[in-house]
Amino acid sequence: MPAIKVYDMKGKVVGEVTLSEAVFGIKPNTAAIHAAVKNHLANKRQGTQSSLTRAEVRGGGAKPHRQKGTGRARQGSKSVPHYTHGGVAFAPKPRSYRYSLNKKYKRLALKSALSLKAAGDSIIVVDKLKMKDVKTKDFVKFLDAIGVENKALLVTKEPDNNIVLSARNVPGVTTTFATLLSTYDIMNAKTFIVDKAALPKIEEVYA
Repeated sequence: MPAIKVYDMKGKVVGEVTLSEAVFGIKPNTAAIHAAVKNHLANKRQGTQSSLTRAEVRGGGAKPHRQKGTGRARQGSKSVPHYTHGGVAFAPKPRSYRYSLNKKYKRLALKSALSLKAAGDSIIVVDKLKMKDVKTKDFVKFLDAIGVENKALLVTKEPDNNIVLSARNVPGVTTTFATLLSTYDIMNAKTFIVDKAALPKIEEVYA
């Protein structure tokens, strides 16, 4: 793959780096990406929805009116779905929406997502991505310096508390580390910002 520029925290070009062809240069498999994103969203669902069936609503034991002679349709209970305050037909109940994908398929989806970002020039490599203190204002200045205005995913080599706390109040910015990448987060972000030190780890884990 061609070399891409490496920036410092002030937005100046300080070098170049070549991304791994095995991780950032494969032919994207859009079906795998779609499956991984769908799986991620399904696993996030709480599944706590619940309505009462006709067996669970209060009342309904007495026959609303006599069978014949009223001119009305025969009725046996007030708890039936077509009555006001009756039960719900095929009522939704708490359930789990979780399901799993094959590990190789999930890895293919992740590499496909990274390759799409690389092909679209949406990857920014930063040299020594660090924050001395927890300051959102300084973090916003860093984003402005590297020209990031939209949603971004920021990846460090290891969990960095100062980075996480500085970025958490910035709308559209998500932080993670090299061994915990998500296809959904990558595709949901406009820009993939990665610490130069995290690149070897990403290439080692996902190649």
